Amino acid sequence: MRWWSVLGVLVALPAMVRAERAADPPEVSFADAKVLLSPTTTTTCTTIPCLIEQAYARDDKARTLALALFEDTGNVAGVGPKELMDGGFRGPIQLVPQLPLGKYRKHLAWTSEAMHSIDTFFATLFEDQKIAPSYRWRALSLRYVRSVGKRTPSAYAFGWTMEYNVEGSLLTTAGGVLETIVHELFHLNDFAHSEWSATTLQQDYDAIVARCGTKASCLEPYAPNRTKVRATGTYYAFQPNNGNGVHEYAAELAVRYFTEQSQMMHSGKLTRRAFKCGPAENARAWQALVDEFFAGRDLVPAC
Repeated sequence: MRWWSVLGVLVALPAMVRAERAADPPEVSFADAKVLLSPTTTTTCTTIPCLIEQAYARDDKARTLALALFEDTGNVAGVGPKELMDGGFRGPIQLVPQLPLGKYRKHLAWTSEAMHSIDTFFATLFEDQKIAPSYRWRALSLRYVRSVGKRTPSAYAFGWTMEYNVEGSLLTTAGGVLETIVHELFHLNDFAHSEWSATTLQQDYDAIVARCGTKASCLEPYAPNRTKVRATGTYYAFQPNNGNGVHEYAAELAVRYFTEQSQMMHSGKLTRRAFKCGPAENARAWQALVDEFFAGRDLVPAC
């Protein structure tokens, strides 16, 4: 469950974005990093790089990835706790800690690639802009876990922490990992903006659900992305028994924003009709998202 649950070559960050971060840089505390990287063992480390070196000592390649991820983005990749979670429509799910070593190292590589791509996205989109986005995408606690007997949730997010399931059904390719992380990042920022999606988009969202229920053909014009729930056949943004669905709708809208702005930056055109050019509800949601989180920055031409 996501609530509980590319861009190509990397480039140097523009000076404007670097200056914006330097003014108030977020960071993962040493205490939080210790919980992520040394939850059950004692350590003599006094720095986060030392904790990373110690936790990943058995896998040189994974250690290099984790150290570079922290140095470049401030993200700390560790483990989550053992827990039995309420998966909503998925039922109870057993999760256990799983550091991304050995056969799971690819997930750390995909995470690193995604985080660098997101960094590049914001650097490019806001280069030379006077107003920075009201959005955080760096210095996160990354908790890797493994689900037992199930392939959900793929990820979930809370309190500048993202939990990543190495057995998640959406996390089998670099592209799937990127989209999922963009989705989860929005959840974190939505919470930081006082649960913006529920206060801003709820009325239109409820009207769409009242009109369409779970009928995919009716929901299609309103769905920001094509992700569907296999068991029900409906769009993930409108899946019942998944918390307040407007949160998922808004996170999928953020993924669509990332996709459309990326396409405009790279080719100057979209591969399908702009989301905002659909029903009136789409246009209202799009403009509200752009204004609240992305400083009004939208490269997609008017409809």
